[in-house]
Amino acid sequence: MGRAFEYRRAAKEKRWDKMSKIFPKLGKAITMAAKEGGIDPSTNAKLRTAIQNAKSENMPKDNIEAAIKRSAQKDIASFTEVNYEGKGPHGVLVFVECASDNPTRTVANVKSYFNKAGGAVVPNGSMEFMFARKSVFEINKTEDLDPEMLELELIDAGCEEIDIEENSIVVYGDYTAFGTLSKALEDKNLEVQKSSLKRIPTSPVDFSEEQLIDIEKMLDKIEDDDDIQQVFTNIA
Repeated sequence: MGRAFEYRRAAKEKRWDKMSKIFPKLGKAITMAAKEGGIDPSTNAKLRTAIQNAKSENMPKDNIEAAIKRSAQKDIASFTEVNYEGKGPHGVLVFVECASDNPTRTVANVKSYFNKAGGAVVPNGSMEFMFARKSVFEINKTEDLDPEMLELELIDAGCEEIDIEENSIVVYGDYTAFGTLSKALEDKNLEVQKSSLKRIPTSPVDFSEEQLIDIEKMLDKIEDDDDIQQVFTNIA
């Protein structure tokens, strides 16, 4: 996907290697899912996905169980899912997904990150057509798994495309097909490493390494915020 993508991925992996940052975000996702649909992963697909993603990041079992138990606490804060869209340095487009117990605080913080970088938050909906929302499943790559055959078998479940990476196979579908694709993969007894809903840029843009340094400074600030769950850009 190009040098810019490799730079971005390396920088992101370096930041998210700090477990003190990623575990609270994963824990919040588990707690929200459990509070919304119950604490039994077998009957709560959203919780099952959140636990699966936490395990893929080596989150300890005790942390996962504690996050589930927190959902039953009466004094736990209610989190609201909110999104913000903005333009950052060098015209980079950024879509920010948040889970906040204080949206007023969150929007003020997000605006400050963009403003200090010379960018700005734009009205919600301005960038919807610039990102395609997709279901993404990363599964283990094995010698006996034929990607082409798998793609054909998953078409009826909503599969649109399959990418082959070094140690995994990535299955893409429309965001509305998340449930049917998840069930189809389970029925095939395929081990899913990660699954999520992502916003993929429809027209990715190449930035120079110098530009990426400026962009990364802003993205670091955004992703360090505890209210931020996911950040998507149009970086190629």
